[in-house]
Amino acid sequence: MSRTIMVGLDGSSESRAAAEWAAREAKLRGLPVRLVHVREPVPDPLAQAPLLGAETQQHWSEQIPRETAEGLRSRHPGVDVTTVHVEGRPADVLVGAAEDADLLVLGSRGMSGVGGFLVGSVGQAVIARTDVPVVLVRAGEQATDEHGMDPAGIPSAATSFRPVLLGLDTRSPDNTVIAFAFEEAARRGTALRVVHGWNPPPYNIYGLSDGVSLYDELTRKHAEELTDVLRPWRHKHPAVEVTEEARAGSAASRLAEASREASLVVVGRRIRRSPFGAHIGPVTHAVLHHATAPVVVVAHE
Repeated sequence: MSRTIMVGLDGSSESRAAAEWAAREAKLRGLPVRLVHVREPVPDPLAQAPLLGAETQQHWSEQIPRETAEGLRSRHPGVDVTTVHVEGRPADVLVGAAEDADLLVLGSRGMSGVGGFLVGSVGQAVIARTDVPVVLVRAGEQATDEHGMDPAGIPSAATSFRPVLLGLDTRSPDNTVIAFAFEEAARRGTALRVVHGWNPPPYNIYGLSDGVSLYDELTRKHAEELTDVLRPWRHKHPAVEVTEEARAGSAASRLAEASREASLVVVGRRIRRSPFGAHIGPVTHAVLHHATAPVVVVAHE
């Protein structure tokens, strides 16, 4: 199968926002967009009901992706958009269909009154089970949200992209996640902001006489580790401006706060071949629920 950006589409406002984001990303990458609409089987008793029958459901399942595709083609000329209808359990279908995709893009409801996401059971299951990078896009996400204000202070999609934000653990940095973040920043012609959060050891809290100097030493150590990890990537992508932040505190909280000024947040998920099921990880899980920019989860060994 040819390379593509795949979108899970269900007709909701969040999935339409995901489709719009995918079309913008497709233009940056020069790739087609594939809209996948999953139709869950109708139980036999419901299939007999006039308003819930198989014919009615089939009509809606065909109309949603068709109208969405037409809108994308008109708003994003030059982007190739195709649609597919599949019957089955949404998480299972999306995981299987995304195997050959470059990206899988899903919608996520925005929290009412609070910045961030509500990641449903389907989204969480897909993220935990697929090795393909998964992007979560909030309902209401606009192209202007990913760009800086124009000189008059008005939102505009014609200005430069906001920085790409990367959450990085220097204890176990993964090249797949770092490469993805640098490449996204390069595509957007923007800076890369790398955040590493660390927690002071417990004994630092209980008042050693040289507690201040110990804290300063730990801060310097973590900053040096972050610089060492990023040094080869700076050489590989000299056009990408990089800012480094290694600070004490919750990594998830710092990323959620920094996401307000980001065009995209990149976090990793370690692939765990466990008989007890797949997991997202606490930091990534928290970022998914509290970041205000689109979040991409990159799976890695």
